[in-house]
Amino acid sequence: MAHHNKTGDTGEAMAAEFLAAKGYTILHRNWRHAHWEIDIIASRSNTLHFIEVKTRRTSTYGLPEDDVTKKKLMNLVNSAEEFLIIFPEWKRIQFDILSLTIKKNEAPEFFLIEDVYI
Repeated sequence: MAHHNKTGDTGEAMAAEFLAAKGYTILHRNWRHAHWEIDIIASRSNTLHFIEVKTRRTSTYGLPEDDVTKKKLMNLVNSAEEFLIIFPEWKRIQFDILSLTIKKNEAPEFFLIEDVYI
């Protein structure tokens, strides 16, 4: 497995733990439909959250959230639409970005951007 894939997998696992500690119920990780994927689908306070997780090990190339492009957000929206066709019971939804920086010998840094407007 490539180093960046390990970083992503580690980040998603840490993100799920972080969200659970904040009161989210993790419903799905890496939910796929066709060629789209949603990193984490979670619920909290009767709201369904579609969460894009971005992880980096250094800030040399910018912050993790800088990699969430308009195209990536549109893919998240398209994936969420497919999810809601399959699970139509959800009336309140929200799109979030969870940015995670994992530096050697330092505590991980989490930055949750809630209710991203697309």
